[in-house]
Amino acid sequence: MLSWLLSIFTIYKYAGIWRIGDKDMLKERIKETVQRQHDFFGTGATLGYKYRLNKLNKLKTAIQTYEKRIMQALRDDLGKGDFESYATEISIVYTEINHAVRHLKKWMKPKRVGTPIVSFGGVSKIHKQPLGVVLIMTPWNYPFMLSLAPVLAAIAAGNCVVLKPSSYSPNTSAVIENMVSEFFKDDYFSVFQGNREINQILLEQKFDYIFFTGSQKVGKLVMKAASENLTPITLELGGKSPCIVDENVDIKKTAKRIVWGKSINVGQTCIAPDYVLVHKDVKDKLVDEMIKAKEKFFGENMLESKDYGKIVRPQAFAALVKLMEGQRILHGGKHDEKAQKIELTFLDNPKLDSDVMSREIFGPVLPIISVDNMEQARSIIKKYSKPLALYVFTKNKEFERYMVENIQFGGGCINDTIMHITNGNLPFGGIGDSGMGSYHGDESFETFSHTKSILRQNFAFDIPIRYAPYKKKLGLVKKLVK
Repeated sequence: MLSWLLSIFTIYKYAGIWRIGDKDMLKERIKETVQRQHDFFGTGATLGYKYRLNKLNKLKTAIQTYEKRIMQALRDDLGKGDFESYATEISIVYTEINHAVRHLKKWMKPKRVGTPIVSFGGVSKIHKQPLGVVLIMTPWNYPFMLSLAPVLAAIAAGNCVVLKPSSYSPNTSAVIENMVSEFFKDDYFSVFQGNREINQILLEQKFDYIFFTGSQKVGKLVMKAASENLTPITLELGGKSPCIVDENVDIKKTAKRIVWGKSINVGQTCIAPDYVLVHKDVKDKLVDEMIKAKEKFFGENMLESKDYGKIVRPQAFAALVKLMEGQRILHGGKHDEKAQKIELTFLDNPKLDSDVMSREIFGPVLPIISVDNMEQARSIIKKYSKPLALYVFTKNKEFERYMVENIQFGGGCINDTIMHITNGNLPFGGIGDSGMGSYHGDESFETFSHTKSILRQNFAFDIPIRYAPYKKKLGLVKKLVK
C-alpha cells in the first residue's frame, strides 16, 4: 500500500498535477523535511571539518557516478552537446569542489585581528559559523552548474540544504534529485521538484538563508517572501550586459570571442553579451568577422550543428522570434519552430526604446549599435538597469580605465566575454537590479557563513577608566582615541 501511494505521489509530482489532497500531502512532507533538517543541524553534526570534507568528496563521487546521465539530461532539456555540458556545467562544479576541499581548513580556522588598547590584554578573533538550513532555488539555463555550485558552498560552510531546481529543465532536475537521494539523507540534503506551487510552499517555511538564481520578476517575489521571516538572501539575477568595442582592437579575435560568448547555450546565459556598442569606424569589419566566426564554429547551416543547442521551451522561442520582427537583420534570422532553434542573428542599430532593447534578450539575437565615442557608449548603457556583466574590447588603457571606473556593473572582462565566471578567485554577483550578494571560491564560503566576532579577555588586566565614577576621566579618554 505504501509503495502504491509513493508511486502515485511521484506521478503527480513530475507531471506538475496537484489536487487539494496531493498539495496538502506535499506541503506536509516539505514542512517535515525542513523541520528534520533544523533538528539535524541542531545536533552539531555538520560543524566539524571531517564531516564537511566527507560530504564534499561524496558530492564529487555522486557527480562522477551520474556524469553520463547528467550530460544526457542536459541534451534532452537544452540540446547541449557533451563538450558544452562538461565545459560549462560539470567541470565548473568539479573545480569549485576541488577549491573548497583545498581551502576548507583555512576557511574554518578562526582569524585573529587587532585589539584596541581599551581592551588591553584581550584577544580578538573572527569565527565563521554555519547559517543553518538554507534554501537554494535555481534556474533552467545552466540547471546543473547553477544548482550544485551554491549547494557545495553551503555544504562547505556546514549547512543543511533544500534544493529547488527549475521545472523548465525537468530531465536535469530529475537526475539531480535521483543522485541526491542515492547519496545523501534528506535530513541533510534534499531536493523538491515542481512548479510555482512548490516554490510558494517552500517560501512559506522558515529557512536561515535563501539563495535564488533567476529572473528579476521572480526574484522580487522571493525577496518579499523572505522578508516575512526576516530571512537573509542572495539574489543572482540578470540584465542587459553590453559589449563595447573600441576602434583600437584586434577585430578578428574580438569577433570570435563575442560570437562564442553569445552562442554558448544559444545565448540563454545571464552574462551573455546582450548588445554590442561598436565604434562606427570598425562596425562593418566587426560584423564581417563575426559572420566568418559563426560559420567557422557551426558551419553554413547553424541550425543543423550538433554543437548548437535549442531554446528551452516554445513560449521563449516565440518571444525571441517576435523580437526580430520589424528589425533590420544584418545576418541570420533563420529559425525552426519544431526543433526550437534560432540561428545567431545580428540586428542593425535597433531603436533604443524598441522591445529588443527594453528587456534582457536571453537568446541568440544580438543588436549591433554604432557609437561615435566612449561617452556615447556610456550614456546608452546608463539608459538601462545596471548590468550583471560588461565586456570592453580595446587596446587603449585609458578607454579601459574609463569604462571600468565610470559604469556600475556586476563583473566582466577586458577583451573577452564570459570567462570571468570560470575564475574561482573572482566573486560573482550583480548590483542593483542585476542582483545582490556574490559567490564562487572563497566568497561562496563567506556567503553561506555567519561572521561571529569574539573578544576573549583575561583577568590579568583590568583598565579602571571604564568604570564609574567618571569624574576627571573624559580628558584621558579623548587622549586615548586621538
